[in-house]
Amino acid sequence: FLTKFPASRCNLGKEQLLTLLLKFSLRYSECNPQYNLSQDIVYNICCSLMLLGYDFKHPLIKNKMSKREFIRNTRDLTPGVTNDYLGHMYDNVCLIGPVV
Repeated sequence: FLTKFPASRCNLGKEQLLTLLLKFSLRYSECNPQYNLSQDIVYNICCSLMLLGYDFKHPLIKNKMSKREFIRNTRDLTPGVTNDYLGHMYDNVCLIGPVV
């Protein structure tokens, strides 16, 4: 995944981005036990959202990912996360815009 991500735009090396994602996912899962999300699930959600943001933002990608495609692509990587939750994340990226 990280070999294809344009980390240079973030002024981060791929190793720094990987470390950031790993530390964030660990900290998020520790500080939010009420959501019952493991570090791996949070990491996978972050990667999926980064790809979605890149998909929306990149001018050469003509066929943008649909909500259904995002949920289908992310669902198997995030056991225990509902389709509604993933749909809300998709909507947030659509309405607020990508962070990438």
